[in-house]
Amino acid sequence: MKPTQSFLAVTFAAALLAASAAAQAAQGQPVAPVRPVTDTYFGTPVVDNYRYMENLKDPEVQTWMKDQAGYTRKVLDAIPGRAELAQQIEGLMGGDLHRFNFERRGERIFYEVLEPGANLPKLAYRDSLQGEEHVLVDPAKLAKDSAHHFALDWFSPSGDGRYVAYGISEGGSEKSVLHVVDLQTGSDLAETIDRAEDCVVSWRNDNRSFFYLRYPKPGPDTPPSKMLYNAVTYLHVLGQNTSGDGDEAVFGHGVSPKLDVAEGQGTYVLLAPDSPYAVAVVNHNMDNNPNIFYVVRLDQIHGADTPWQKIASTEDGVTDVRLHGDRLYLLSEKGAARFQILSVPAEHPDLAHADVVVPEGPNVIDAFALGSDAMYISERAGASFQLKRVSFDGKETQTISLPFAGTVVDLTTDPRQPGAMFGMQGWVKAPREFAYDPKTNVASDTGLVPPSKTESDDIEAHDEFATSYDGTRIPVSIIAQKGVKRDGSHPTIVFGYGSYGVSMDPVYRPQWKAWLDQGGIIAVSHMRGGGEYGDAWHRAGQKLTKINTILDFNASAQYLIDQRYTQSKYLAANSASAGGIVMGGAMEINPALFRVVMDDVGLSDALRFETEPNGPPNVPEMGSSSNEAGFHGLYAMSAYAHIHDGTPYPAIIFTTGANDPRVSSWHMLKMAARMQEATSSGHPVLLRIDFDAGHGMGSSMSQRANLLADEWAFTLWQMGKPGFQPQH
Repeated sequence: MKPTQSFLAVTFAAALLAASAAAQAAQGQPVAPVRPVTDTYFGTPVVDNYRYMENLKDPEVQTWMKDQAGYTRKVLDAIPGRAELAQQIEGLMGGDLHRFNFERRGERIFYEVLEPGANLPKLAYRDSLQGEEHVLVDPAKLAKDSAHHFALDWFSPSGDGRYVAYGISEGGSEKSVLHVVDLQTGSDLAETIDRAEDCVVSWRNDNRSFFYLRYPKPGPDTPPSKMLYNAVTYLHVLGQNTSGDGDEAVFGHGVSPKLDVAEGQGTYVLLAPDSPYAVAVVNHNMDNNPNIFYVVRLDQIHGADTPWQKIASTEDGVTDVRLHGDRLYLLSEKGAARFQILSVPAEHPDLAHADVVVPEGPNVIDAFALGSDAMYISERAGASFQLKRVSFDGKETQTISLPFAGTVVDLTTDPRQPGAMFGMQGWVKAPREFAYDPKTNVASDTGLVPPSKTESDDIEAHDEFATSYDGTRIPVSIIAQKGVKRDGSHPTIVFGYGSYGVSMDPVYRPQWKAWLDQGGIIAVSHMRGGGEYGDAWHRAGQKLTKINTILDFNASAQYLIDQRYTQSKYLAANSASAGGIVMGGAMEINPALFRVVMDDVGLSDALRFETEPNGPPNVPEMGSSSNEAGFHGLYAMSAYAHIHDGTPYPAIIFTTGANDPRVSSWHMLKMAARMQEATSSGHPVLLRIDFDAGHGMGSSMSQRANLLADEWAFTLWQMGKPGFQPQH
């Protein structure tokens, strides 16, 4: 059932808020006109006062955005400690040399490098671990002026390491354009292929052609919800059809009348240099949740006539597939909430008769990769990780000794070589890159990531457990100065996310030291909806059970108060993206729990999410308002729908990027306008807009540092911290 719309006159209830609006106007904060629209979903009317803001191109909306941004800028710049805090944060973030996103092609290693003081990472390579570093792509050189910047979105080297396909986008938009650089000349080829967001490039063994993902070209009548949907996989040959137009489609929705490929955000093809087969993926939200997989022999790929054979549907719970010779290895959550690894012959991939090569165990399988010698598997074991080497038949297993307790990230192998590379980091341990050699059974530091200058022995981290409303124990990671006193005096930020099965694993954030230096505490809540304890933990915070995520977050915050780490007047909440559901819900359920809420690029109007470019791919996670159960789930989690007039809400700062392709900036616009209208606390409700940013991907270091400085200075001001109080 689709909602019906009726345009209503401004009601008497809205008129009662004129005093609040007048107060805003007196302060110079622009007031948004109230123009209610009512949608009726399955008999339930839902009023939207700011529907018109969804038209971001409307000159009136543009003007209001600029006026809000200007007002917010004046308020934040008037906070005395803000500039010094920004300088400290940027110094912490930019003080170290960072190398990350490693890819191996034989002895040659590709990666991104962010040099001290630089704003954006570059694409680089070296011919061996000890080889000289060569920069291939520097996005900073593409900027035409200081108001706009470009960013490297992704890269994929050819099997022989001669070519690298890479994506570049402008202003945090993630609107990637595919280019190819030739290492022999150091120059780009003629390839310039647009609509390559989220692109997965798989090079064929000839090293002159590849499969790639491309979104359909939008027409004048294409609705926003179809802009980033049903991407098709094409075959490209270097030097031919250099714009991509004319490349042959090989897989995707609508490509072949002989194959009913389901709708979804993206499709792509996976290859392995040691396998004669190809795997095609229908990925509904370009994530690691269960997807649809097909297989075919590489030599049988012929455009729309390719005889793809289905391996798994979403109901089969397969989240990842790897090729090895004539066999497929599949990561599956069906009947295994902490995951298992299955193996089937590629020629006859019958999951009902699959070999269980790695059964479900006490830990959650986080990722796996295949070397020439074995499978390498990282497992989440409580607050840290284990790394295992397992034979392809699953009969031999050895645990690899790790240098410290922390998170294993970016497990990297070359299927033609033995061993693996992997990164490690922890809450107080900076990232390092290691290489495991099966001959010596030793994981050694590669030296690719030099020691951090920001690590401090004065900071410690540990896990405690909050108890949620239903008795569920929720892990809470606490990062603080050693010997921190439990006297209720500490400014504390609680982070959480709790969606898509994404875990809040230990990660090193040098900028957190700037908060700790203020006597502060950082806490991370591992709520249901994440993946800390596997698929069941994820499902317990999804759709109709999303309320668990919000209540788990509030229980974590209350625990910090009960344990005398802090008090409500010193407590702040922060999340981003799908975490906007948590930010809105947490302060609506208990407005007095937090002094400050920081909501970054937040998903707030869950009922309208389906109408935007990134909406339909998220239906498997969030639900759909097209059916009654889906509506009730979305309505319950919609922060925007549950703001109540005359409620004393905490101080709030909403932030967004005008080019956001993932959560349209109108979420934060509507949320800010409605909160400014409704709150009775007298605490500020600010809207911060970066017109040269998107969802955060591709933002420069200075952009990220200034965002943090704005939010933290605002928070310390509201908490009454000396040195951050504006002079009136």
